[in-house]
Amino acid sequence: MSIEWVNRAIDDLRAWGRARGVEVDADEVRLLCDYASDYLNVHQLGDFTPETFDELLLSIYPRKVIAPPESAAETIAAARTLVDYLSESGAVGARAASAMRERLDDIAPRMPEALADTANFGMAKSLFSSIGPDALEQSIVIPSGETPPAEMAELGEAPCDCPACTPLPAVRLASPEELAAALEDVPMLGEGAGPRLDDPPDDPLARWAATLAHLVERDTGGEVTGHPELDEGLYDLLDMLYRMRARVPVGMVADYIEELADEGEIDAGAVLDRLAWCGLVRVTGDAAEDAAELTPLAVWGLREHYLSLGLDAPQAPDLAEADALGLIEGLLDGVPTEAAEQDIERWLSRREPWAAAGELLAAASGAPAVARGIAITIVDRLGPEAEAEVRAYLDDAELRPHVIHWLAARRLPAPPLTQEELLWVSVDMLALAMPAAEEDPEVFAENMAASGPPAHMIEEMWRVDHPDVVEVLELLGRSIPDGTVAKAARKAAFKARSRAIR
Repeated sequence: MSIEWVNRAIDDLRAWGRARGVEVDADEVRLLCDYASDYLNVHQLGDFTPETFDELLLSIYPRKVIAPPESAAETIAAARTLVDYLSESGAVGARAASAMRERLDDIAPRMPEALADTANFGMAKSLFSSIGPDALEQSIVIPSGETPPAEMAELGEAPCDCPACTPLPAVRLASPEELAAALEDVPMLGEGAGPRLDDPPDDPLARWAATLAHLVERDTGGEVTGHPELDEGLYDLLDMLYRMRARVPVGMVADYIEELADEGEIDAGAVLDRLAWCGLVRVTGDAAEDAAELTPLAVWGLREHYLSLGLDAPQAPDLAEADALGLIEGLLDGVPTEAAEQDIERWLSRREPWAAAGELLAAASGAPAVARGIAITIVDRLGPEAEAEVRAYLDDAELRPHVIHWLAARRLPAPPLTQEELLWVSVDMLALAMPAAEEDPEVFAENMAASGPPAHMIEEMWRVDHPDVVEVLELLGRSIPDGTVAKAARKAAFKARSRAIR
């Protein structure tokens, strides 16, 4: 998925809505754009067609999105708003927009039935809504290295920069060409208002590194943020964002800034504007969805500064250059979500679909559940042209249920799942949920209450020959709010443990 064009489209759509007093369901429109980009080769707004909405709302949504049938009206409304914007912005012509509206009129009464039809459900949606709606959109949770909300809430204390206590994360750096081009867009440098360096290097990037070091280490007296006390804490603020490796809600950044201030009220928005002017931070989104992140220049410059201090500041490898096993291992090491999407997209773009499927499934064979899940999730992006390579793994006991689902989802000939295979893949997919469940047990429990496995399935899971069956059943026993079902899970876990001992 091309993250950048979707982000720009959503920002422009929000601005369009505000200007016209139109309520925009940005989350729903973003999902439409994300799926259109991922599965339908939509690379810009002008690529939308009436057929795009057919595939999105009657095929992809029912397969990927956990939503009750009655939610179809909200999705259709968001799609209509998107069409209005496509028309008024000139992304599509009036005739095309009219055809899209007619197609949405046809889809509207059919979408609730498509959402309710279990035959349309993808594997993840069918069995594992307990993972949570956000995770289900990509079938599994790829460890992202992003700071969980509970930790974000405690940003008042800057992280220790001692490498023995909190090693710096590996970061992805922009290319030298991209960095050089970005220098031309830094207002501070363009206006010649940057700090005067004693011995500025001739190389522009080296001069930028020296400039950043000056800003975070010298007494700038408020010239950077507008507040002397905040300038003194600039290193801590940028270091925190560097370690996050992700966009951080502006509200949390504002709380952090207020903690740094000695007294009085601080306009956090104005502070962030000044940091953006310096080329250090950029803010995306608007209103309650604002988020702040370091610019690629700031990431590069901070890493140079860390290296000058003798700290270990690792650089993340380019996973697009790796083989399938390297890609999976790299994603397991923890990559921010947007970077992971870009890595996967670039990795796939360098291979024919059949070759990618063969590499990924070979790496998945015999792998732990989470690694297997990552491979299967990526293979799920491939079309029927990969059929022969995927079908070849019907003889692999662990991959067979996933292969059957992949074939059936593309309306290709496939054997039915046996009851034993259904139970096995149920355990396998729930095993993928364990890291997310341990990170946020309350959310996991809520999702289990809404759509966890039925009791009769849980009672039979102990028979499954899966290495994670005991852990999965114990997790269900701790998490399911229904006391009777939770007790059944604990009894099944006891049976599975006893079976393993024998």
